[in-house]
Amino acid sequence: MPSLLKNTFTITFYFILLSSLSNPSHGVFSEELSEAISMKRMEKTTRLHFFFHDIHSGKTPSAIKIAGTSDPGFFGDTYMMDNALTEGQDASSKVVGKAQGMYAFAAQKELSLLMVLNYEFTQGDFNGSSISVLGRNPVMMDVREMPIVGGSGRFRYATGYALAHTVWFDSKTGDAIVEYNVYVKHY
Repeated sequence: MPSLLKNTFTITFYFILLSSLSNPSHGVFSEELSEAISMKRMEKTTRLHFFFHDIHSGKTPSAIKIAGTSDPGFFGDTYMMDNALTEGQDASSKVVGKAQGMYAFAAQKELSLLMVLNYEFTQGDFNGSSISVLGRNPVMMDVREMPIVGGSGRFRYATGYALAHTVWFDSKTGDAIVEYNVYVKHY
């Protein structure tokens, strides 16, 4: 039995030794790709224009409150959303995607949101692709700019910015329609 155990350890030792010699990375965390690989991709800038329908009222709201405080202000109130994105301002215009994620009132002395969301596109050239937004949205400003921090599908490696402009707001229900002009750099 000791001989079998010794042989097993010996074989295991040589296997590990040979495996480490055949792997030339030697623990390298990262490496640069050759220019030939990176030159195949051409960076493009795409402008997207759509309307975001944030609906809190009715039988099937697209945004619901998931957290908050008893404080009469909005600070800390957090909403989850699955909002329609449409070609036109009217809710009955063609749906081109969804805005899915959450937003929270993140300022104590002003109405400013932290936006964490993905725009998922369901029509046209970008069907199945998405872009990710993470940023500050000071809602009382006429036009707000938020960064694009990534994407998927046709928007892999995306960067850019989204400009938001509220075109309609109902102060009784909190329902809103926001126009977005989005500029995305991608490959």
